[in-house]
Amino acid sequence: MPPTLIALLPDPETKNTGRARVFNEFGSTNLVTPRAASLATGTAAPGAVTTISEEEVAQLFGDALSAMPPAPRHFTLQFRFESDALTSESAAQIPEILKAVKALAVPEVVVVGHTDTMGDGKSNLSLGLKRAEMVRSILVQAGLSPGTIDITSHGEADLLVQTRNNVPEPRNRRVEITVR
Repeated sequence: MPPTLIALLPDPETKNTGRARVFNEFGSTNLVTPRAASLATGTAAPGAVTTISEEEVAQLFGDALSAMPPAPRHFTLQFRFESDALTSESAAQIPEILKAVKALAVPEVVVVGHTDTMGDGKSNLSLGLKRAEMVRSILVQAGLSPGTIDITSHGEADLLVQTRNNVPEPRNRRVEITVR
C-alpha cells in the first residue's frame, strides 16, 4: 500500500486549524499547526510531522479545495422593542443579504428569531417566530423561493447577551440569518 499524506489545513471560514491525531497499530503523531503533515503506511508508525508549503497545498489539494462550497455567510438583524420592525441600521443590510443569497446557484437560507427576556417565554417564542417570518417575507418579496428558506424561533432561549428575566437588551432582539 503506498503511503498516504495526511495534512491539517485551516478551516476556510474561521481560519482555525484545530488538531488531528494520526495513528495506526505501530504508533501515532499529532498534527497541531497549519499545514502540518505526516505520511502514513500500514507497515510502520506515522512519519515525522513536517509542514507543507502553500504551493504544495495548492498542488496536492487545489482541485478538492476549489470544489468545496463557499463558506456560509452570517447576518444579524436587530429589531425594535416588542415588535417585528427592523431597526433602520438592520433594514439597510437587506440588500447585502439578498446579494449573498443570489450569488449562490442553489442557496439555502436559515432564519432564526430571538428575543430579549422581557415578557414570558411562550410570548417570546411567538415573537421570535414572527420576526423570522417577517424576514422570510422580505426575502420572498425580493424574489427568493420560499422553499429555500427555513425559519425557526429560539425566543429568549439563546441570548446573545446574558441577562436576568425581564431585562430589556436590544442586542437580544434579533434574527440570525445563515446563507449557504
